[in-house]
Amino acid sequence: MVEKVSKIWMDGRFVDWDDANVHILTHTLHYGLGAFEGIRSYKRDDGDSAVFRLEEHVARLLESLKIAGLESPFDKKTLVDACRECLIVNNLDEAYLRPLAYVGDGAMGLYAPNNPVRIAIIAWRWGAYLGDGALAKGIRAHVSSFNRNYVNAGMPKGKIIGHYVNSIMAKRAAKASGFDEAIMLDTNGYVAEASGENIFLVKNGIIKTPPYSAAILGGITRDSIIQIATDIGYTVDQCMFARDEMWLADEVFMCGTAAEVTPVVEIDHRTIGAGVPGPVTKSVQSRFFDILRGRTHDYDQWLSIYSI
Repeated sequence: MVEKVSKIWMDGRFVDWDDANVHILTHTLHYGLGAFEGIRSYKRDDGDSAVFRLEEHVARLLESLKIAGLESPFDKKTLVDACRECLIVNNLDEAYLRPLAYVGDGAMGLYAPNNPVRIAIIAWRWGAYLGDGALAKGIRAHVSSFNRNYVNAGMPKGKIIGHYVNSIMAKRAAKASGFDEAIMLDTNGYVAEASGENIFLVKNGIIKTPPYSAAILGGITRDSIIQIATDIGYTVDQCMFARDEMWLADEVFMCGTAAEVTPVVEIDHRTIGAGVPGPVTKSVQSRFFDILRGRTHDYDQWLSIYSI
């Protein structure tokens, strides 16, 4: 259940939470064309708050709209400022931000080129996405029978609203089978990503993750983890791998804005490594949260500071 706050930013102005409504003929509601982002802000140890990689997230939202063939009615600076204002107006020192761009009402049918593109920004408090204890103890995952969208069908580099039907089906099937998350393969049988996270494995101290050119979303947290892991001395190999390589890995972890850095301790009823979060995962995870909480200043360029 999303915890209600005071205001939502819609099309350039703040409206009361209960008044943030759209018409039933909103085009995106029927056909799924639109884009969204997930962004987190964190309360730092020094008392300030910071949004993690805000400008990069807004840039990806605009890139997703370009892929979808839609034009944003607002420029990057306006959206960046609106995200920050949304946190301040709602007195949120730590929150999840959801910018949402969608095609409004007007014409129906697949081709509705003159319907307005609308943008909303919502903020709420959100804890551990994969459940209490997931960050510390790890999760159980299942390789899904649903494939990740093919690179020439779903345009996976866009965070497109309708794409996530595929992920929802995979997630629901995994949960129904008693797992916490689904891992999706591409149409050639190689590991792509989880239903809403990028995936990494560790073998003999080497970190592997599918390359950007694979059928994956180019995760901003993924990009951050690659840089963090490299900076603390690990080799990160961006390469394709199959499910059995995950089964034989010493460690597996997932990352994303919502999931942060979450260890995976079991896949398809097979224990990964020792069955507990491994040392590489924990070192990367610890460094990641040190950055978010302001305990190191090595990556201050990733943080947009604000105060309540």
